[in-house]
Amino acid sequence: MTTDSSTEKRPFNLSRWAIGHPSIARFLFGLIILAGALGLMRMGQKEDPDFTFRVMVVQAVWPGASIQDMEDQVVNKIERKLQETPHLDFVRSYTRAGSAIITLQVKGDTNAEEVKDAFYQVRKKVGDIANELPQGLLGPYFNDEFGDTFITLHSISGDGFTYPELKKFAVQARDMLLATPGVEKAVIIGDQPEKIYIDVSSKALAERGLTVLDLQNAVKGQNAVDPAGSVDTGLRSVRISVEGDVTKAADIRELRLRAGNQVTRLGDIATVSSGLKDPYERKYRFNGHESVQVGVVMAKGFNVRDVGKDVEATYKRFEEGLPYGVAVDQISDQPEVVKDAVNEFMEALGEALLIVLVVSFLSIGWRSGLVIAIAIPLVLAATFAIMYEIGIDLQRISLGALIIALGLLVDDAMIVVEMMERKLEEGLVKIEAASFAYSSTAFPMLTGTLITTAGFIPVGFAASTAGEYVRTLFYVVGIALVVSWFVAVYFTPWLGYMILKQRKHAGTHHDVFDTGFYRRLRATVTWAVRHRIIVLAMTLVTFGTSLWAFQFIPQNFFPQSSRPEILVDLWLPEGTSIKEVENQAKALEAKMMDDEDKRFIATYIGEGAPRFFLPLDQQLRNPNFAQLLV
Repeated sequence: MTTDSSTEKRPFNLSRWAIGHPSIARFLFGLIILAGALGLMRMGQKEDPDFTFRVMVVQAVWPGASIQDMEDQVVNKIERKLQETPHLDFVRSYTRAGSAIITLQVKGDTNAEEVKDAFYQVRKKVGDIANELPQGLLGPYFNDEFGDTFITLHSISGDGFTYPELKKFAVQARDMLLATPGVEKAVIIGDQPEKIYIDVSSKALAERGLTVLDLQNAVKGQNAVDPAGSVDTGLRSVRISVEGDVTKAADIRELRLRAGNQVTRLGDIATVSSGLKDPYERKYRFNGHESVQVGVVMAKGFNVRDVGKDVEATYKRFEEGLPYGVAVDQISDQPEVVKDAVNEFMEALGEALLIVLVVSFLSIGWRSGLVIAIAIPLVLAATFAIMYEIGIDLQRISLGALIIALGLLVDDAMIVVEMMERKLEEGLVKIEAASFAYSSTAFPMLTGTLITTAGFIPVGFAASTAGEYVRTLFYVVGIALVVSWFVAVYFTPWLGYMILKQRKHAGTHHDVFDTGFYRRLRATVTWAVRHRIIVLAMTLVTFGTSLWAFQFIPQNFFPQSSRPEILVDLWLPEGTSIKEVENQAKALEAKMMDDEDKRFIATYIGEGAPRFFLPLDQQLRNPNFAQLLV
């Protein structure tokens, strides 16, 4: 029995199907380009990817306590309790007279939900020993938002304006910023707390039968909120309370102190004044002037460039209502950094397209180069659409992954086009050349694509902080490579069918592989197969050498930053007064102000600069430290 070969059923061929259904191919082509453009415009943009910050800071203040008292009665008790925290990595503490800072870090392989639970346990466990901590202790205070990064940081300063006045302007700015779309937090930093000081002699108190304790109790009682019962109106019960809140020095002066039958007005025996806390714990300066700063934290899922524009517009409205002499200056501008990074990627994309076009034009002709040049934006458009759909933002790692992928996603399209060109030279018609390219290269290319993607699996599934930070590298490269394979087997043959030229005298020329280059290549491969032991030995030696040399490669969690800021740390001996630190910082600041290349100098006395970019090694509060941001 014989079978007519013309009626024999062919296996499914995706390339032939795409050419046979051009309307579907055109629709999908347009849809992908549109979806990619919308995804690129709408996806979030930021400097660094989101990842779980696994650090929590616990602070406690005990006025008047010595270092030893803080260590024995506060720090040791808290540290012992923190050792019970689940997933704990380490606990570190910095203790000085009257205060302590304890830093807790959970292990890098702890997932986000477990980190939240660990931080909750810290609050709970420290709360359990509250009755064991000394009276008069302020705190402990917990900061589990240590990793918040300000996308913009502005200074508010002005000659002749006091800190309370500057803070008043900062509060206005904060309230306006909180109403700006995409702003999650607006934080005032660097303000100086106001205090009310009571100066009274022991003699004056003793003459009226009073003690310092009587004075303390009177002030505390004045700030108490005491329940005074309720009034039943018949329809409802109305609660009544007596509030004695005092906020001004004048209110304190009017306090009445009772000793037996004698009542004394506090202002008659004491000097009551208001002023800034002295000694202060921190102070911020900008270009030689004292300042208060406002930082903005962006909400998740927003485009930092769009939020940056809205924040800039808000500040313009804010500045319109400021009195003469108040200056608002920008210190950090993450939207501009992201804009530069995206522009750098676009430049890399343009360079890649140009290189592909030039190489293709010189090696396989302009028609083949045009097919490949069209395929690259199509792959990127599909990649952007998928990234947007699954929630991957444009940031340092995903942009780096796209740049890596640019060098890989050309390969599949190049293989298909070259195969079609070769078959056209051999005399096949275009649809048969496209079909042969699919049947002979599609699955080997898919295997290569999956193997290349698998090389990034350790990056994508590493259970660590570093792994979480670079995880989008695996996803973006994998998406781009798989998409490039699909474009190569579906759209590239269709594009080649329309653009490549049918050979009029195909099959009459010599074998395309019968050239000097291919003859030398064939001879090299033949030698390698015949001397496989030598080749394998050389391969193993080379691989072993690479493993040995790997130890000399510098390792960094974060890549080197190209940001224009310089951080200058100023450490003075332990015990140095913060005012002396300020004097030294001012002297250094004055010298650096003469540098013509500087744009601004922000000085932070008593602590480091706020986290204006994610990799910043933020310095916690320390009275013998200052940092200059240039």
